[in-house]
Amino acid sequence: MPYIPHDPDETAVMLATVGLDSLDALFDEIPAALQCDVLEIPDGISERALRREMEHRAAQQPDLRCFAGGGVYAHHIPALVWEIAGRGEFYSAYTPYQPEASQGTLQTLYEFQSCITRLTGMDISNASLHDGPTALAEACLMALRLRQDRNRAILVPATLWPHWRAVLETILGLQDIQLVLLPMDPGTGRLILPEQGLDEREPAAMIIPQIGIFGVLEDVDTLSLWAEQQGLLRIAVCSPYALAMLKPPVEWGERGVDIAVGEAQPLGVPLSGGGPYLGFLACRRDHVRQLPGRLVAKTVDREGREGYCLTLQAREQHIRRGKATSNICTSQGLLVTAATIHMGALGADGLQQAAWESHRLAVRLQSLLLDIPGVQGTCPGPIFQEFAVRFPLPARYLQDRLLEAGILAGIPLQDWGMGEDGDMLVACTELLDDQDLEEYAAAIRQILQEGRLAWN
Repeated sequence: MPYIPHDPDETAVMLATVGLDSLDALFDEIPAALQCDVLEIPDGISERALRREMEHRAAQQPDLRCFAGGGVYAHHIPALVWEIAGRGEFYSAYTPYQPEASQGTLQTLYEFQSCITRLTGMDISNASLHDGPTALAEACLMALRLRQDRNRAILVPATLWPHWRAVLETILGLQDIQLVLLPMDPGTGRLILPEQGLDEREPAAMIIPQIGIFGVLEDVDTLSLWAEQQGLLRIAVCSPYALAMLKPPVEWGERGVDIAVGEAQPLGVPLSGGGPYLGFLACRRDHVRQLPGRLVAKTVDREGREGYCLTLQAREQHIRRGKATSNICTSQGLLVTAATIHMGALGADGLQQAAWESHRLAVRLQSLLLDIPGVQGTCPGPIFQEFAVRFPLPARYLQDRLLEAGILAGIPLQDWGMGEDGDMLVACTELLDDQDLEEYAAAIRQILQEGRLAWN
């Protein structure tokens, strides 16, 4: 039920009806020792800071500071996002097959598509897919349909997240599609391009990640230009927050990319123990007829009034399965609603500020950690909000020790079968502050100074 305010006269009438003389009398059954008369909250603090303070007081223990990333991130979600997304009109709305009954849902999907095209610079976006990895798999299938003159092969970067590669192997591998791995330079964390170009395999497309597995920004212009010279379609894998401050994929290289995908979870969707999340997929206008999933368009009715409807319905529910662009039967409607509200609430400036703050904190924490004796960097390249660092103790041991102090330290890279024993992937978002960084570095320094080897 929504909150409905009452003026003093209305409140007095209600209290008299139930036989009470004040609002405080409604809570007389709560022991006085548990009541709080004055919260003593500083004036002018942000919603993010207020929520953190209230969670801290409610728990009566340090809140968990999250420095883990790896493709999903704990960004600030304004309270209004899920207050609106949780309303019955959105939360339980029926799938929009009947446009006359689903204008609100359809308009929300349309606004989401518009936001994604603004972020990526691409012409067209669909109404979302299940998550980032499946969006990438659908993009690869889309590229193969577009380039039937090429072999059924895709160039896959070694710097792509391991769980994304696993999804590609599951979806594409079962369809006799070859995944050709592009190697990575372990010293820089960036891709290595073939010196002699392609051989006779002639793949249809190349995946170009904006950010590599070690958090290093790829040279997307060079990669996109090389792929174009080889006659390949180009599939960009993007971070929505990074897009708020970096060059959009439509401007990569000379002509930009053909398809852009990504994980939209940072846009108003909580981590939720691993899901559900949502993916986005955008493309050039020339490729729209091979776009998978739903596409919402704006039109006018006979009386000239604006309206929204599903268009180019090339899904298996609408046409013969063999000619369908995708067998995905839905979009992440509820999460799209939250993401759209989130982007609308922050606006372009708010997204950019959050992105820059995440970047600033990551750069500062990287500097603080590298100042600790024995701690080394693994990849010296530029970063956005995440970086890999090598500790002189096992990363899993440090992860357990820092968790005791309320710090989720990051992701041990050996969990992904990569790096050395002490390698950790550390991420920052605007939910953190400078004091959190200092406490993280101080905790690492103390553990290393203790020289405990109980882990061995």
